[in-house]
Amino acid sequence: MTATTATTGVEGVEGGMRGWLRGHLGVLGVLAAWSVLEAGQTFLTGFALAKALDHGFLRGRPGTGALWLALAAVCVPLGAYGTARVFRALAALVEPLRDVLVETVVRRGIRSAIRGGGAPHASVVSRLTHQVEIARDAFGGLVLVLRSFVFTSIGALAGMCALAPVTLLIVVPPLAVGVAVFALALRPLAARQHRYLAADEALAAELGSLAAGLRDIRACGGEPEMTRRAADLIDAELRAERSLARWGVARAAAPALGGRLPVVLLLACAPWLLSTHRITAGALLGALTYLTESLQPALQNLVHTLSAAGTRLGVVLDRVAGPDLPESAEGGPEGVAPVRTGAVLEFRGVTFGYGGGARPVVRGLDLAVAAGEHLAVVGPSGIGKSTVAGLAAGLLRSGRGQVLSAGLPALVPQEAYVFRGTVGDNLRYLRPDADPDDVLSAAELLGAGPLVAALGGLTGEVDPGALSAGERQLLALTRTYLSPASLVLLDEATCHLDPAAEAVAEHAFAHRPGGTLLVVAHRISSATRADRVLLLDGTHALCGTHTELLRLSPLYRDLVGTWSPAAPAGRAGL
Repeated sequence: MTATTATTGVEGVEGGMRGWLRGHLGVLGVLAAWSVLEAGQTFLTGFALAKALDHGFLRGRPGTGALWLALAAVCVPLGAYGTARVFRALAALVEPLRDVLVETVVRRGIRSAIRGGGAPHASVVSRLTHQVEIARDAFGGLVLVLRSFVFTSIGALAGMCALAPVTLLIVVPPLAVGVAVFALALRPLAARQHRYLAADEALAAELGSLAAGLRDIRACGGEPEMTRRAADLIDAELRAERSLARWGVARAAAPALGGRLPVVLLLACAPWLLSTHRITAGALLGALTYLTESLQPALQNLVHTLSAAGTRLGVVLDRVAGPDLPESAEGGPEGVAPVRTGAVLEFRGVTFGYGGGARPVVRGLDLAVAAGEHLAVVGPSGIGKSTVAGLAAGLLRSGRGQVLSAGLPALVPQEAYVFRGTVGDNLRYLRPDADPDDVLSAAELLGAGPLVAALGGLTGEVDPGALSAGERQLLALTRTYLSPASLVLLDEATCHLDPAAEAVAEHAFAHRPGGTLLVVAHRISSATRADRVLLLDGTHALCGTHTELLRLSPLYRDLVGTWSPAAPAGRAGL
């Protein structure tokens, strides 16, 4: 999730809450009416203390002082009664919201199940039983805290005005600055909290997938790419956390500016206030009481609750009342259209770069590979051929556009993986139920028959360290040929074979029943054998037959001209 997306989500939640509150103005009026008692209690707390000191204890009239304190004490149960009534009125605001959210979750879950033709998505249960309750509690807490801050501030400032209006000149500016700082930081802080949560979820999901597929990653030679992907997600979470911490400073500064600084200023100005403005000791003590017992705790509570409960509310409402649930497994993943009829692999406007600010390696690629087609990918070294293979295999995720596959792809990388065990175990790894005759037949088709025989047949033991790179490639190619994959991706998977052995292997895959072949080519012979050739030049992609590209592309003619049968693998950059 980007910061823009997070901000949009926050704005959507704010807009929804404003609309909900406008529809319940009557309930809000009841809340305000009962909150007047709380404001009155706040007013009398400091005012009665000041009067008790000035008109009672400092003048030697303890009885008068005690009466003022008794008046303040009587107001405590009245304020508590008002708070209790506030909670009762709050239920009339919060419970209807809960009912609407429950209805929304159920409706969207049923619609998703009908559209997907299967069972409801599993997240419906979490949203219905847990997330809706989080939203209800968070929303109720926000209403209570905002109401308390507003009416507490009114009562405290009214008390200061009644005791000594000049104190407002000292208290109000830093209080206003503190509230303004927090208000200005609230939306960026919420956006960064959303981004941090999204980065944390993405990292957890990726690490879970990596842990479950370590053996397959090793078998496909995907360790560097998977390491890079995990590192990118870790870096993204670190950046999000640092950004959140920087904005957290503004959150911490708000209570300091609005709650603690006025106390310091009032104490520093006390001699001036007592001598020049002749305010009484009781008025000064009352003002300090308003600050320390009312305004400071109310502001601290406001900052803490809006930062915590507000974030939870935003995240939950985005999930509960945001976009529709993804379809069930029978209906396919969310937002993914089916490939066109007759196609096995499609790139639709795909753009990909290694890192957020990196120059795209693949830019706006549109490509459809038909069932049974043999496609070769060529281009200068480092131009993005292996990236295209990684995107097709699902090892990479496009930044923009869609990569669609109609079947299970199998990627064979340049460094083939075999493990210690029998030859049969290695060859049947992707198809454990393969018949021994089918395994031996596939080995013969791929040119691996002599190697299998030399190793002692299917029961012979494989020592990976004793095999050459070409022998490991032959075993990996045979294993992939036997697999149920409808799309085979050979990423320079024959680079350690001689041209004749490479031709045998590619011919076998090109004529594999029900199979489609994509070859990242390192010899021009691979391109000449393909039905079509995809040429990458770093800016555009051109697709056509070998003959068409010779006529249309000077780059392709240059690549063809630099190849010779004796050139080391990869020298020509195809």
